[in-house]
Amino acid sequence: MEKPYQLFGKNLSFSIAYHPNPDGLAERMIKNLEDMVRSLFSYGLELKYCGGFTHDWFTLLPSLKVAYKTSINSSTNQTPALLEKSFNHRLTQNSLRQDLVKIHPTASSFRVILDKARKHAVRSMEDSFAYAKHKWDRSHSPSDFKGGYFILVCEP
Repeated sequence: MEKPYQLFGKNLSFSIAYHPNPDGLAERMIKNLEDMVRSLFSYGLELKYCGGFTHDWFTLLPSLKVAYKTSINSSTNQTPALLEKSFNHRLTQNSLRQDLVKIHPTASSFRVILDKARKHAVRSMEDSFAYAKHKWDRSHSPSDFKGGYFILVCEP
């Protein structure tokens, strides 16, 4: 009997945890995620609305997810939501028309909090990506090859 991954024509390969060669893409994403979360919450983000209730990092963490999924990736020029689900998420605060609906002041202030949290998450995400790019550029030099050079390629 075949195993489920073999039915789909996939090969199972085990790798050592935190090893950069086989897990490079996943490790890079995890590092970027850590940097985004650290940047978002390192300044003690605490938002209050009219009821006096505060929102700490745990309740505002979804704003980071929304900011990441709706941001355009530099290598694909698409949003992660579009690549994953084939459509872009419509943000509720952009689709809510103020002139048609009477909104309770608490809901309105909560909307302001979510807007601030999303904008702060976008800034944190951009800072994280800029820091990762700076680290990459610092440790890698440009290639010595230029267009038109002949390179010997050997295939096994």
